[in-house]
Amino acid sequence: MKVNRLKDIKPYEAGGHFDMKGFRLQGHDASDLENFWVGLSYFLPGGGTTHTSTPLEKCYVCVGGAITIKTDNEEVTLENLDSIYLEPSESRSIINKSNEIATILVIMPYSEKA
Repeated sequence: MKVNRLKDIKPYEAGGHFDMKGFRLQGHDASDLENFWVGLSYFLPGGGTTHTSTPLEKCYVCVGGAITIKTDNEEVTLENLDSIYLEPSESRSIINKSNEIATILVIMPYSEKA
Protein backbone atom coordinates (compact mmCIF):
# COMPACT_ATOMS: atom_id res chain seq x y z
CA MET A 1 0.00 0.00 0.00
CA LYS A 2 1.23 3.50 -0.82
CA VAL A 3 -0.68 6.48 0.56
CA ASN A 4 0.27 9.93 -0.70
CA ARG A 5 -1.07 12.99 1.10
CA LEU A 6 -1.60 16.08 -1.02
CA LYS A 7 0.17 18.17 1.62
CA ASP A 8 3.34 16.08 1.15
CA ILE A 9 3.72 15.86 -2.63
CA LYS A 10 5.76 18.29 -4.70
CA PRO A 11 4.57 20.03 -7.89
CA TYR A 12 6.05 19.19 -11.28
CA GLU A 13 6.46 21.22 -14.48
CA ALA A 14 4.52 20.05 -17.53
CA GLY A 15 5.71 21.22 -20.93
CA GLY A 16 3.22 23.21 -22.98
CA HIS A 17 1.16 24.15 -19.90
CA PHE A 18 0.74 27.70 -18.61
CA ASP A 19 -0.78 29.12 -15.43
CA MET A 20 -1.09 25.53 -14.18
CA LYS A 21 0.31 23.73 -11.17
CA GLY A 22 0.53 19.94 -11.47
CA PHE A 23 0.99 17.23 -8.86
CA ARG A 24 1.59 13.51 -9.37
CA LEU A 25 -0.71 11.70 -6.96
CA GLN A 26 0.39 8.19 -7.95
CA GLY A 27 2.95 6.81 -10.38
CA HIS A 28 6.20 8.30 -11.70
CA ASP A 29 8.18 9.46 -8.67
CA ALA A 30 5.12 9.33 -6.37
CA SER A 31 4.67 5.53 -6.24
CA ASP A 32 5.47 2.27 -8.01
CA LEU A 33 2.26 2.27 -10.09
CA GLU A 34 3.30 0.42 -13.27
CA ASN A 35 0.64 0.80 -15.97
CA PHE A 36 -0.58 4.38 -15.62
CA TRP A 37 -0.18 7.48 -13.48
CA VAL A 38 -2.62 9.87 -11.83
CA GLY A 39 -2.11 13.61 -11.61
CA LEU A 40 -3.93 16.59 -10.19
CA SER A 41 -3.81 19.85 -12.15
CA TYR A 42 -4.89 23.29 -10.95
CA PHE A 43 -5.53 25.75 -13.80
CA LEU A 44 -5.74 29.43 -12.92
CA PRO A 45 -8.24 31.61 -14.79
CA GLY A 46 -6.91 31.86 -18.35
CA GLY A 47 -4.54 28.94 -17.76
CA GLY A 48 -4.28 26.03 -20.14
CA THR A 49 -2.16 24.13 -22.63
CA THR A 50 -0.95 24.48 -26.18
CA HIS A 51 -2.85 22.54 -28.86
CA THR A 52 -0.83 19.35 -29.22
CA SER A 53 -1.14 15.58 -29.34
CA THR A 54 0.76 12.66 -27.88
CA PRO A 55 0.60 8.99 -28.85
CA LEU A 56 -0.99 8.28 -25.45
CA GLU A 57 -4.65 8.03 -24.52
CA LYS A 58 -5.79 10.35 -21.74
CA CYS A 59 -8.65 10.68 -19.29
CA TYR A 60 -9.49 13.95 -17.54
CA VAL A 61 -11.98 14.24 -14.68
CA CYS A 62 -13.06 17.73 -13.61
CA VAL A 63 -13.21 17.83 -9.81
CA GLY A 64 -13.60 21.57 -9.32
CA GLY A 65 -14.61 24.60 -11.34
CA ALA A 66 -15.00 24.23 -15.10
CA ILE A 67 -12.44 23.50 -17.80
CA THR A 68 -12.76 23.63 -21.59
CA ILE A 69 -11.19 20.95 -23.78
CA LYS A 70 -10.84 21.70 -27.49
CA THR A 71 -9.98 19.02 -30.06
CA ASP A 72 -9.63 19.42 -33.82
CA ASN A 73 -13.35 18.61 -34.16
CA GLU A 74 -15.17 20.04 -31.14
CA GLU A 75 -15.02 21.97 -27.90
CA VAL A 76 -16.60 20.90 -24.60
CA THR A 77 -16.64 22.33 -21.10
CA LEU A 78 -16.35 19.91 -18.22
CA GLU A 79 -17.86 20.69 -14.83
CA ASN A 80 -17.71 18.85 -11.51
CA LEU A 81 -17.28 15.08 -12.04
CA ASP A 82 -17.63 15.31 -15.83
CA SER A 83 -14.93 13.34 -17.60
CA ILE A 84 -13.47 13.04 -21.07
CA TYR A 85 -11.50 10.34 -22.87
CA LEU A 86 -9.03 11.41 -25.55
CA GLU A 87 -7.80 8.81 -28.02
CA PRO A 88 -4.10 8.25 -28.73
CA SER A 89 -2.76 11.01 -31.02
CA GLU A 90 -5.96 13.08 -30.65
CA SER A 91 -4.92 16.75 -30.55
CA ARG A 92 -6.27 18.81 -27.71
CA SER A 93 -5.89 22.07 -25.88
CA ILE A 94 -7.16 22.95 -22.43
CA ILE A 95 -8.29 26.41 -21.29
CA ASN A 96 -9.87 27.70 -18.11
CA LYS A 97 -12.35 30.28 -19.42
CA SER A 98 -13.76 31.01 -15.96
CA ASN A 99 -12.65 33.34 -13.18
CA GLU A 100 -12.25 30.43 -10.74
CA ILE A 101 -9.51 27.84 -10.37
CA ALA A 102 -10.31 24.68 -12.33
CA THR A 103 -9.11 21.34 -10.98
CA ILE A 104 -8.78 18.13 -12.98
CA LEU A 105 -7.56 14.61 -12.35
CA VAL A 106 -5.34 13.31 -15.14
CA ILE A 107 -5.13 9.55 -15.74
CA MET A 108 -2.62 8.41 -18.37
CA PRO A 109 -0.41 5.48 -19.30
CA TYR A 110 3.33 6.01 -19.20
CA SER A 111 5.16 7.08 -22.32
CA GLU A 112 7.84 4.66 -23.50
CA LYS A 113 10.47 7.29 -22.59
CA ALA A 114 9.38 7.29 -18.94
